[in-house]
Amino acid sequence: MRKQPSTLRTLIGFEAAAAKLDSARYVMRLYVAGSTRNSERAIMNIRRICEAHLQGRYDLEVVDISQHPELAEGEQIIAAPTLVKTLPLPLRRFIGDMSHTENILLGLDLRKAGDRVTTDEGH
Repeated sequence: MRKQPSTLRTLIGFEAAAAKLDSARYVMRLYVAGSTRNSERAIMNIRRICEAHLQGRYDLEVVDISQHPELAEGEQIIAAPTLVKTLPLPLRRFIGDMSHTENILLGLDLRKAGDRVTTDEGH
């Protein structure tokens, strides 16, 4: 059996890794502080982003740190809202109302630097 050229092997490996990432399940927890406007905005924004870019491939848990301070302490949450993405690795944290869609997509590895969000959702 003949060996594949190294560039072809690299391309096949890259395509396999990209396909695996496209099917990866995202596990995230959004920490909010009560029913504030900022908390509600963060919940709405991250749900919109997830539905648009991860439909059917994400688990999002919303934790109110005023009701469950022990969970915030365990994750060392110092500001709210904070989104923690645990899977796929690497772990990532985002602070704020999740309105900067492009930054969230970059941080979730759903966009490459230089790619632009083509709808009105980007800031």
